[in-house]
Amino acid sequence: MEHKPLRDMKDAANVIPFAPDSKEYKRTLRRARLHRFADVLEQHPGVIRLLSRIEYLPERERLRARVDQSPLTIAFSDPVLRAQGLAGDSLGDAIAFFDISPAQAHDLVCDCHYPGAGTATSKLIAARARSIANRMTLGEMWGKVRSFAGF
Repeated sequence: MEHKPLRDMKDAANVIPFAPDSKEYKRTLRRARLHRFADVLEQHPGVIRLLSRIEYLPERERLRARVDQSPLTIAFSDPVLRAQGLAGDSLGDAIAFFDISPAQAHDLVCDCHYPGAGTATSKLIAARARSIANRMTLGEMWGKVRSFAGF
């Protein structure tokens, strides 16, 4: 891979720099992290264990919830995600790092969303992570409507 300064890349590519506090930057970072999480899960050959009944835990306990061999443990074992700031393998760590809602985290890693024992494969969980990553925000949908309508 050849590294070039940003000023040299503007002629070769459509470079759109984002300010670190912009909505676009945060969405791009969130999506990249979730896609990396999905990639790591897809490569995991072993057993996957899910969190159980987390919706019944008080919020403080829910945020600390963790299980060995969970998707969150697999994510935390990835050096790239850790280098980017993933602090641990608890549900709260995942919610903060991947910038997902508690409901999205619940859908992703709680056993109540996977019918039957053994149905939660790493590929299925990865597909759900990608689905969360690829969802358009209301702002993005509104932008598409505006551009389609010619505003």
